[in-house]
Amino acid sequence: MKDGAVAMTIDSRTALARRGRQLEYFTIVWNSLEGLIAVISGVFASSVSLVGFGVDSFIEVTSGAALLWRMSGDADRWERERREATTLRVVGICFLALAVYVAYIAIGNLLSRTASAPSAVGIALAAVSLVVMPLLARAKHRVACGLVSGAMHADARQTEFCMYLSAILLGGLLLNAVLRLWWADSIAALLMTPIIAREGIAGVRGHACCD
Repeated sequence: MKDGAVAMTIDSRTALARRGRQLEYFTIVWNSLEGLIAVISGVFASSVSLVGFGVDSFIEVTSGAALLWRMSGDADRWERERREATTLRVVGICFLALAVYVAYIAIGNLLSRTASAPSAVGIALAAVSLVVMPLLARAKHRVACGLVSGAMHADARQTEFCMYLSAILLGGLLLNAVLRLWWADSIAALLMTPIIAREGIAGVRGHACCD
């Protein structure tokens, strides 16, 4: 009976690791497409925040690739722990890079005082991202709890930040398109920067961002 329970636990963990890899493959494909669309539409609209959102998506591709590497070594306990620590640091560095970039873009927008052209593509992209990102983050958290993976929790938290940035982007694009309030999304982005940086520092120190 005990052997059967152990086998079931191993099978369950293997299934969870496989699910985690599938989620990361989806993350990489989604963020690659999202990043390309955001950057191209941002260039055409002269929207720095939209281009910044695209760069954020590319940063998340790096995080997804790091998690795939971690999931591929899940069967071996010692290899799993080594990859877990390394992946946490990679995700943490991604957070810090994101914090610096968000602050840079937001300050640049405020100093330049230039309003971008309305972007219907950008508004649609941000709206779709607001629907997809919470579902993806929830699925990642479930896998992370099953695997007891701080790195997966950290990546899920980064997906949640993408959702927050999508909301900021959508609000900024709508306010710019409707009311021409060019500064609104920059202020909101600056308020988020310390939170993102804190999560990055936790990851670099080797702690799960949810701890």
